Amino acid sequence: MRLLLIEDDDDLRDTLIQALSFAGYGIDPVSNASEAITALSVGAYDLVVLDLELPDLDGMELLRMMRGRRDSTPVLILTARDGVDQRILGLKSGADDYLVKPFSLPELEARIQALIRRSSGGMVHLMNGPLKLDPATKQVFMNGNRIDFSIREITLLEALMKRAGEVVIKARLTQQISEWNREIGANNIEVYIHRLRKKLEPHGISIRTIHGLGYLMERHDAV
Repeated sequence: MRLLLIEDDDDLRDTLIQALSFAGYGIDPVSNASEAITALSVGAYDLVVLDLELPDLDGMELLRMMRGRRDSTPVLILTARDGVDQRILGLKSGADDYLVKPFSLPELEARIQALIRRSSGGMVHLMNGPLKLDPATKQVFMNGNRIDFSIREITLLEALMKRAGEVVIKARLTQQISEWNREIGANNIEVYIHRLRKKLEPHGISIRTIHGLGYLMERHDAV
């Protein structure tokens, strides 16, 4: 899961990057509306965390721009504006949730999980044979037993499980685990795929290399 974090306060942005990365999310952090517009134009995100007090454009206007061009990415407003009128305005402008500063990190993470579940149609987990992944909590289970994966391994695993039985192109996987302004090389994808195979193949889950295209996770019936 990739989140776009739009926050101009350096200390808070760093805190959120650390907390949300630890929770298993890929974070693209930006500090103003101009950077946010660029990020939204070149990347696909599962959720946007939006501060309203931006230096170059009011965050509410940025939200209206997103919805005006039919961008339906879930948006969680994170702001010090605590008036009821402001909350109503934010929700009417297209926000999916509104959290007032100061806030607790567990509550923020819970709200993010809820929005992602809602946007995915209430899907609780991905299944492929004995393999189960909860996209919201980033937990992976094999035959009911939890297996530890790194954040990038889980990101790749999720992309492959969503398209089990189909080829996922290498460039798409690279984009999934790359961070804003720091792209992961194609060779790194091969390293992460190798790590996934070592953990999955003993349980009968295979990932095939489709030369010149990408990778395919074999589809398995539910167990």
